Amino acid sequence: MNAKHRILVIEDDLVSQQVIAQCLEKNGFRVSYAMDGESGLAQLTHHSIDAVIADHAMPRLNGIGLLEKMKEMTIDVPLIMVTGHGSIANAVKAMQLGAADYLTTPVDTEELIVVLRKALQERELRREIEKLRREVNRHHWFHNIAQKSKSMKNVCSLVANLAEIDSTVLIQGETGTGKEMIARAIHADSARKGRSFIGFNCAALSESLIESELFGHEKGAFTGALKTRAGRFEQADGGTLFLDEVGEMPPATQVKLLRVLQEKEFERVGGNETIKIDVRIIAATNKDLSQSVRDGKFRIDLFYRLNVMLIQVPPLRERLEDVPPLAFYFLQEDAKRCGKATNDIEHGAMQHLLAQRWPGNVRELQNVIERGVIMEKSHVLTGKTIASCLQPSSQPNEPFLFFHEGKPYHLAKEELLERFDCDYITGFLKKHDGNITKVANESGLGYRSFYEKMKKHGISKWEFKNNRFI
Repeated sequence: MNAKHRILVIEDDLVSQQVIAQCLEKNGFRVSYAMDGESGLAQLTHHSIDAVIADHAMPRLNGIGLLEKMKEMTIDVPLIMVTGHGSIANAVKAMQLGAADYLTTPVDTEELIVVLRKALQERELRREIEKLRREVNRHHWFHNIAQKSKSMKNVCSLVANLAEIDSTVLIQGETGTGKEMIARAIHADSARKGRSFIGFNCAALSESLIESELFGHEKGAFTGALKTRAGRFEQADGGTLFLDEVGEMPPATQVKLLRVLQEKEFERVGGNETIKIDVRIIAATNKDLSQSVRDGKFRIDLFYRLNVMLIQVPPLRERLEDVPPLAFYFLQEDAKRCGKATNDIEHGAMQHLLAQRWPGNVRELQNVIERGVIMEKSHVLTGKTIASCLQPSSQPNEPFLFFHEGKPYHLAKEELLERFDCDYITGFLKKHDGNITKVANESGLGYRSFYEKMKKHGISKWEFKNNRFI
């Protein structure tokens, strides 16, 4: 563990600096040096530092000043203050400013190592909590934003059921439809949620490297294998391994993956030791794997091992009612990240978004909103801005093409009427800011009939309050 951590020692007294450095190196830490607070701050902003040990009394910028600068610049690195016996008040102030701990001179080297390890552990814990918080936010996004359409509600229902069991899952869908998000949602709701979720893209590496990445390798197994390395299966032990683009997996690797699924064991590349694992596999592909089996490109036995439970993710062009809530979600996230005041989407901009075919699906929509937030000068994302952000590939939908293409007449008619109902309702609700009484009177449907149609399509009046079109 220590060998991974670089410690910055900021001390203008060379004797004290060397005593601390020798102690750190003896305990396996890597050490960087600075003679004053300003040069130490420069190292913190330009290099990867895991912890700081700094004297309080330093030229140019003392320990308290350094802490204040680190806080101002949001540098999340634990700092241990070294101070004289007569400066305990400074140490207390340092702790109030966020110092991890303080030591008095002369430094007790054994105490230093204990305090340092504790500070590093607390930092890792903070980062793990933040990582889990991001996971929870992504999970919240999936269940509360991406299920306006009937098709995605069905997917969410299936995800909830799959989270309660430990079966292998195959997710099929076009690129950018959110297959990894679905896999993460399954993991986040499962009994494995406290363990690792490890992702691996089977199309990202050459055939010679895939096995090493998945199964790990022993030292000297091949040129460049300078040390033993655990693969993705070992990293995911007890948790979930997400195999993205599994249809691109080379035949030789397919054989080894089949064995892992059957026997729950494998050997590292160049090794003889059999390693037992407990991993849930969730695989994803943008291909029709059954067709790949027929074409002889994918093993039929592996296909059946992966295809225990199938989730088919519909493309965004077939669930356009999901576009507004997704667009507003991405708007909020991007505005927060970019420090922009943009907090709404103009009706004309939303019409542009709803008119696209979205060949890149949710990922393309996310990119368009991000570009829009960056380019927009006002607090509202305008139609002009969105139009300039759309890619040439995002051609408008041909009228109703995706409703009737290749479908029987009665099904196409039913879907067309469903879409008309949804568009009609949302249009009136937007016009009257969600006031159902006004909408019912003007439309001639009556309050009860209009409310029933809203309920049928999962539309809430609150989504249209304050003229927000969602």
